[in-house]
Amino acid sequence: MAKKGKKYQEAAKLVDRQKSYEAAEAIELVKKTATAKFDESVEVAVRLGVDPKKADQQVRGAVVLPHGTGKTQRVLVFAKGEKAKEAEAAGADFVGDTDYINKIQQGWFDFDVIVATPDMMAEVGRLGRVLGPKGLMPNPKTGTVTFEVEKAVNDIKAGKVEYRVDKAGNIHVPIGKVSFDNEKLAENLGTIIETLLKVKPAAAKGTYVRNVAISSTMGPGIKVNPSNFTLKK
Repeated sequence: MAKKGKKYQEAAKLVDRQKSYEAAEAIELVKKTATAKFDESVEVAVRLGVDPKKADQQVRGAVVLPHGTGKTQRVLVFAKGEKAKEAEAAGADFVGDTDYINKIQQGWFDFDVIVATPDMMAEVGRLGRVLGPKGLMPNPKTGTVTFEVEKAVNDIKAGKVEYRVDKAGNIHVPIGKVSFDNEKLAENLGTIIETLLKVKPAAAKGTYVRNVAISSTMGPGIKVNPSNFTLKK
């Protein structure tokens, strides 16, 4: 185990690791324990009661956070003709087809999200080996394989985030920056948890949301009481 720095150790003393805090209190603590000189990101980690090895217990999708993440996403769109023009008009950072496929094959990755029209996927699929491990492959489940190019680009620019359960049953999603108002962080956090509750797999048994914790980029994890969140009708 790598030894934590003095700032981290001091910040960690403010957190009771045995306690599950109310959401508002946890957000206050995240701000107090963020000691870096830059505007740290805030992330939520959710432990779900699912078996990721089973196809009927996969949890994956995307949601637009009401207040964004504080980061401007660079969007690459694979499209041709009118759909390419639509992407450019919507504010996509890069738009093209085989030219950008060749650039990526040569090691270019100056983008954060890829959107592709369905008719481009046969060609984009050739990039699976390089895009897959980086989590950049377009997918219909996250709304990044679509003919609704304008909506896809607008959603990403507005603060759309993807979530996907990992092998251990955890989901990690950014919910903003330390500089955000407490209310905005709370709303973004609530949106993530409510979304996960809505997409609960029917095959999942027992407690579904087992643990919730938030942390800043350089700060300690702070447990949040899962009962803070209920599915809105």
